[in-house]
Amino acid sequence: MALQAVILDVDGTLVLSNDAHAQAWVDAFAAFGYEVPFEKVRPLIGMGGDQVIPKMVPGLTDEEGDGKAISSQRKEQIINHYGSTLAPTKGARELISQMQQAGLKLIIASSATSEELQVLLKAAQVDDLLKDVEATTSNDAQASKPAPDIVEVALNKINIERSQVVMLGDTPYDIESAKGAEVGVIALRCGGFDDTQLAGALAIYDDPADLLAHYEQSPLGNQR
Repeated sequence: MALQAVILDVDGTLVLSNDAHAQAWVDAFAAFGYEVPFEKVRPLIGMGGDQVIPKMVPGLTDEEGDGKAISSQRKEQIINHYGSTLAPTKGARELISQMQQAGLKLIIASSATSEELQVLLKAAQVDDLLKDVEATTSNDAQASKPAPDIVEVALNKINIERSQVVMLGDTPYDIESAKGAEVGVIALRCGGFDDTQLAGALAIYDDPADLLAHYEQSPLGNQR
């Protein structure tokens, strides 16, 4: 069926923030006396804090005690420190503009919190383009990616048959989340994951600019 809507991931897809998120976790854990190496947490970026915290320190959760404090500290690091240092992915703005001109309905589905999302969209230089676009964040779902909850909430908001929807993402957790909601994914390598890790995507491109260059041949071109 013809494509009508695109679910947008943000981190790693529209803004080069995955390394910053990993370092923010390292900093936040360290602030509470936990040594978590960058290389251990980096492969988990794309998951929400509810998933990351117990994987790093078994027994901790983001709902109470140190885990909750660490989650809050990480968010503050992104909003008040790392956010201003981030750059857009190549072609992010141009791809968003093209999808809008093509008449595709866009909705955001991110494991970030709603507070972080404003900072991230500004860093991606697409906040003005997406100011009227609905967003689903970790605040709206019981479990973050790779659980399908965030994608399911986005689908409910746009109310379009899922066979006419595709997700744009950059991590294996986007693919797993969308698969759980029966939505296909166009994957981008700019988030730092390789093709083996992105297996299961409908197609894989280097970044938004690469996808835009192949727009008509990509799943996004299937609007007729």
